[in-house]
Amino acid sequence: MPRFLAVYTMKPEDLASFRSLPKAKQDAVDAVGVPQWVAWEQRNAAFILDRGGMVGKTTRVTKDGVAEGVNPFCGYLIVEAESADAAARLFEDHPHFTVFPGDGVDIMPFVT
Repeated sequence: MPRFLAVYTMKPEDLASFRSLPKAKQDAVDAVGVPQWVAWEQRNAAFILDRGGMVGKTTRVTKDGVAEGVNPFCGYLIVEAESADAAARLFEDHPHFTVFPGDGVDIMPFVT
């Protein structure tokens, strides 16, 4: 069955806005979102090959050297599905963007 990289995205300004909330409000969002995320993973466990994880700041390496980088990636996982459309449907209503300030989930097939 085809494998897909699912990348959680978040606009840096949305993360900054969330982090600027009082800790009690952040904790309230976590109290709602984390159980929903766990439930999502349990429902879709048969399709998840690698739970991946959330990621931090980017360091970019180019022909010009090493420097700080900026992108919307905040996490990833690897799923298995019949098609890209089927993989995408796994993430409909995901708490990453329905509870947390996530922007979306990008689905990309592995081609090699």
